[in-house]
Amino acid sequence: MAESSKTPTGVDNTFRRKFDREEYLQRAREREEKGEARSKSKSRGPPVQRKPLKHRDYEVDLESRLGKTQVVTPIAPLSQQAGYFCSVCECVVKDSANYLDHINGKKHQRALGMSMRSERATLEQVQQRFENLKKRKDTGGFTEQDFDERILKQQQEEEERKRQRREKKKEKKKERAAEEEPEMDPDVAAMMGFGGFRTSKK
Repeated sequence: MAESSKTPTGVDNTFRRKFDREEYLQRAREREEKGEARSKSKSRGPPVQRKPLKHRDYEVDLESRLGKTQVVTPIAPLSQQAGYFCSVCECVVKDSANYLDHINGKKHQRALGMSMRSERATLEQVQQRFENLKKRKDTGGFTEQDFDERILKQQQEEEERKRQRREKKKEKKKERAAEEEPEMDPDVAAMMGFGGFRTSKK
């Protein structure tokens, strides 16, 4: 008796939802129509044709700020923050290795309007390049005399730089000595008993 009182009689406890197939087919058709309309509105034009990769026509400046100290504030513009600033992508990269990776990377090259593919050289271009290299090798022979002249020139420039540094140091020493020398009236010095700061040794 106790068991029958727990479960009420006449109640359908095996509920299973029944779907109206026609209604859901209609909803699916409407969804497909909306999707087609949306895809038409988002349809892009033909793919952008980018130029092939080219050599850089400028030298990458990695050493101009080397060894210099700079005050960095959080409100400074990006171009004045610490690190290497890329004006094309308007971003700051913290070190030189990452900066080189960035300027050689896909994002930067796309911003410049280039794809990551290099242009295929034709047979004529390769032959022309070989001819140019042969001519350059024949006419511009590098001799030991040129090498010796270059070394001599570099040594002279280095000596000139050293001489200029020595002169600057001497000038600075003279200026410091003139600043540090006490300006005292000679009468007052004689009255106090000393004529100067010289040693008595001879």
